[in-house]
Amino acid sequence: MRTPFDRRDFLTAAAAGLGAAALPAAQPAQAPAVRRGGPSPVVIASANGNRFTHGGSLTCVAQAFALMEKGGDVLEALVAGVNIVELDPLDDSVGYGGLPNAEGVVQLDSCCMHGPLKRAGGVACLEGIRTPSRVAQAVMQHTDHHLLVGRDAQAFARQMGFTVEADLNTEHSRSRWREWKRRVDPEHWLDPAKRSAASLAAGLSMVRDGLLDGEHLYGTINCNGVNAKGEVCGVTTTSGLAWKIPGRVGDSPILGAGLYVDNAVGAAGSTGRGEANLYGLSSFLIVELMRRGLRPKDAGMEALRRIKANTVEKRLLNRRGLPNFNVAFYILGAQGEPAGVSLYGSRYAVCDAQGPRTLPTEALLEGKALDD
Repeated sequence: MRTPFDRRDFLTAAAAGLGAAALPAAQPAQAPAVRRGGPSPVVIASANGNRFTHGGSLTCVAQAFALMEKGGDVLEALVAGVNIVELDPLDDSVGYGGLPNAEGVVQLDSCCMHGPLKRAGGVACLEGIRTPSRVAQAVMQHTDHHLLVGRDAQAFARQMGFTVEADLNTEHSRSRWREWKRRVDPEHWLDPAKRSAASLAAGLSMVRDGLLDGEHLYGTINCNGVNAKGEVCGVTTTSGLAWKIPGRVGDSPILGAGLYVDNAVGAAGSTGRGEANLYGLSSFLIVELMRRGLRPKDAGMEALRRIKANTVEKRLLNRRGLPNFNVAFYILGAQGEPAGVSLYGSRYAVCDAQGPRTLPTEALLEGKALDD
């Protein structure tokens, strides 16, 4: 038997339905950064990723994007891209011709992370091999370890078939080292009482005199990418801090500092003063903030604010009481949203379907790291 139609009941039920429709349906808690649905393929890198070509026609980001678009493995594409910069002697912050340590020896660091495979590899204080990113990739592929260092990293590379050279200096890098030696006291250790910074001061004076690119005092290239399948990978490679104490390892080969990748969230990598980044494992922090829902730029700016707050030693502050160094982050959301942020104004490289280009970073602080 059919129930009699009641117009009042119908209108009441309809109103309730409309009210319910205005509210979002109950869904499992999930940050926007981890949602899927058609990622936009993109490669992001530090600015030198769209500058050097090693005599070819493509820069790092253009090469990486082209290989990625052809269906190649994302990490393989990124490593092929940074190889261009590692091999180009015109970039004295990475690979062959990188600015050497205090004893005139080029020591290289690198790490890589493969988001889909959940694998990573790194090398530190590696001598004699122009492409440390390839050795880091080999550590990831052929060992159960994440990091090999020093002579043993070199021995591993030799076992893998890499050519080991006696000296990776170019005449340019060697001449800059000689000039630095003329300007600095031979004692390279910080005075525990005064925390003197003779080595840093000499390097900064060379920047002011136009002998060094300020961005290359700390060096490095970071390159991250995501393809149309949502596969995220990253690689960072560097010759490290110019004139560093032999054996110094910065942030670049350390997972969570110089690079961090989570395939569900995105990637972040860095250039600049490695010690400042290491203190807060900033790349890991950025990815975790994205996991919680922050957009790439906002996550990066929060990491920069923490670096600023943690910089308290007088030797690391300019006359305005702000950091006298720069740190930049190159961030990529899993959906393909890139962002470049830095303490002070800088530039970063991007390549997508519109081609390669170099863009200004979003800066936390006004002016320059070094007082005029």
